[in-house]
Amino acid sequence: MENLALGTIAAPLGSAILILIVTKWWKRFADIWATVVGGFTLVASILLIGSEPIVYRMGGWAPPWGICLVLDPLSELMLLVINLLGFFVTVYSLSYMEWYTNKPKFFALFLLMMAGMNGVVLTGDMFNLFVFLEIASLASYGLVGFGVEAEELEASFKYLILGSIASTLILFGVAIIYSVTGSVNMADISVFLKGTGNNAAVLFAAVLFLAGFATKAALVPFHAWLPDAHPSAPAPVSAMLSGVLVKALGVYAMARVFYNVIPVDPIFLKVIMVLGVISMLVGGLLAIGQWDIKRMLAYSTISQIGYIFLGLSLGTALGLVGAIFHLLNHSTYKGLLFLCSGSIEKATGSRDMREFGGLSKRMPVTSIATSIGALSISGIPPFAGFWSKLIIIIACFRAGEIVPGIIAVGVAFITISYYVKLQKYTLFGKLPDKLAKVKESPFAMSSAMIILAVLCLALGLGYPLLNSSILSPAANSLLDTTGWGYITNVLGF
Repeated sequence: MENLALGTIAAPLGSAILILIVTKWWKRFADIWATVVGGFTLVASILLIGSEPIVYRMGGWAPPWGICLVLDPLSELMLLVINLLGFFVTVYSLSYMEWYTNKPKFFALFLLMMAGMNGVVLTGDMFNLFVFLEIASLASYGLVGFGVEAEELEASFKYLILGSIASTLILFGVAIIYSVTGSVNMADISVFLKGTGNNAAVLFAAVLFLAGFATKAALVPFHAWLPDAHPSAPAPVSAMLSGVLVKALGVYAMARVFYNVIPVDPIFLKVIMVLGVISMLVGGLLAIGQWDIKRMLAYSTISQIGYIFLGLSLGTALGLVGAIFHLLNHSTYKGLLFLCSGSIEKATGSRDMREFGGLSKRMPVTSIATSIGALSISGIPPFAGFWSKLIIIIACFRAGEIVPGIIAVGVAFITISYYVKLQKYTLFGKLPDKLAKVKESPFAMSSAMIILAVLCLALGLGYPLLNSSILSPAANSLLDTTGWGYITNVLGF
């Protein structure tokens, strides 16, 4: 099992380099090998679900002296989310990226991003959290600007600047924690801070972490890069950015640091709650006025990330289960919706919903997948989005946070409104004459959309089983605010 966990990082990392070398002579190698590696990491992630906690000691050095990788229920879930979407996006890209030149470089960057995200969720070391975060970030900067047109390059540059500022804040936070504790091992830092408490330096580091990870997660008001990056990037990249990148680099990293490393402070939880509520509301309201289908989905991402942070900020078992379930759901249906938008853009040559209408007549697979994704994210039962939103709302009321709970209900209705708009102007009505010859997307793209659409329904129907086998164990990994469960697994005492 240790080798499987290590392989989720090593395989895509090594393959990114291998693709660039081999494709000098054999161009199709990139397609084949990227699919093989994506399949391996997905199978490895599935096999790791439910396994006992694993601590992989790099070079045989025991923590805290050596670097270690840590697999616990939360890491298992995050690996599954990342590699599940990553595999289907890879399959989708086999056809979609024919639009672009130099597919080998795309797949090399894509696998590099996958390796970085897998590393973020597995590392037990604060400095290597930063290193893996930067690997994923640097690859994503290149992928956003992959089309090398003015729009793509501007969005990529903005993302690079704001992402670099966020990374710098995180690095400064790590440096301050190291100066206080003399360690970068997460479990060792937790032991030290449990004994001494949070001083002014630790609290300042926590503020830096909050700002850095909030930027990576695109919480309002740290969101300025996302509405440009998502529409400009190729559809597979948009699906990964919204589906897993903002969650691995932002949501997961912040949750791990504030629950398992730095003793959780009620003030910080309140700040996270406020940011989550503002993001829900602002993202939803801005999405309503959008006609660019990918920009609307981008603002929707900001809104839905707000739900996740609202659940995390409650600090209760039910709130964490809701947040983690919504993270899983959002990865599935938002990844699906971005792939559907790419299918529509490739067929019509446009992202403007005012130019569409009646696409269900010519693109039945894309239309059905879009409807399922829209129903799920809107919170319509029995789709998965309904249950995760309901859990978060109930958790708010149980925790006495009545106002955030009421706002969450209101934002759910706002979400329904702009996804009804999406379906009305895109799928239904009269088909414009200029779109009379539009055809359904190729098999690789259609198959990826179909499977993700089925997952949207399966996650909703399978919630009771998911709760006991995946969600509650992942929540308990965070809820142990004393940190002793995490410390015992890593340090052995």
